[in-house]
Amino acid sequence: MCTLYALKTTRAHIADIFGATAATTDPVAEDVYPKRLAPVIVNADNRQVQDMRWGFPPPVNGKAPVVNVRNLTSPFWAAALGNPQRRCLVPASRFCEWEGEAGFKRKRWFDVPQQPLFAFAGLWRPTEAGPAFAFLTCAPNPLVAAIHPKAMPVILHPEDHALWLGGDRSEASALAAPYPSQLMRLEPF
Repeated sequence: MCTLYALKTTRAHIADIFGATAATTDPVAEDVYPKRLAPVIVNADNRQVQDMRWGFPPPVNGKAPVVNVRNLTSPFWAAALGNPQRRCLVPASRFCEWEGEAGFKRKRWFDVPQQPLFAFAGLWRPTEAGPAFAFLTCAPNPLVAAIHPKAMPVILHPEDHALWLGGDRSEASALAAPYPSQLMRLEPF
C-alpha cells in the first residue's frame, strides 16, 4: 500500500502542467506522508490547485486515516466516486513501496520518466478538519508487483485527466487499471 509519494515542484508548475489555477506559487513539501497537506487538482468552475490533507477520516471502528481506495464498490467510496465534483488529480513525481523484512525495510521509488509530474486518480471530501483526499489503487503491474504484489496507485494517462474529473461513474471506474510497466521505472538505489 502506497503511504509515501514525492513531489519535486512548485504549485505554479503543477497549475501549468494540469491546466489549472493556483492561489500561490510556493514550492510543495517534497515527501508526502498520510495526514499531511498536499496539493491536488479539483474541477470546480475550472481546474484549481488546492491543498488538502491526505487521508479520509477512518470509518467506524477504524483507527488510521484511509489513504488508498481499492474497493470501488464499497459504500464508503460510493458518494465520492459517483460525483465528479469529488474526484481529483493527485500530482506526484514518484511513489514509494517498501521492500524487506520488518525492521530492515528500505524505500523503493517508482516514477514515470516521460512525465516528471504525473497524476494519481483521487477522491476528496469535506471534513471537519478541512478537505481530505485519498487515491485509488489497483492490481500492480509486473514492475511494481516484484516489490509490492498487492497493489499500486492508479496513475492516469494525461489524456484521461478530463475523463477522470468529469466522466460518469462507469467511465471513471474503468480507469482504475495498472499503468504499463514499460512506461515506468524502478529507480536504482
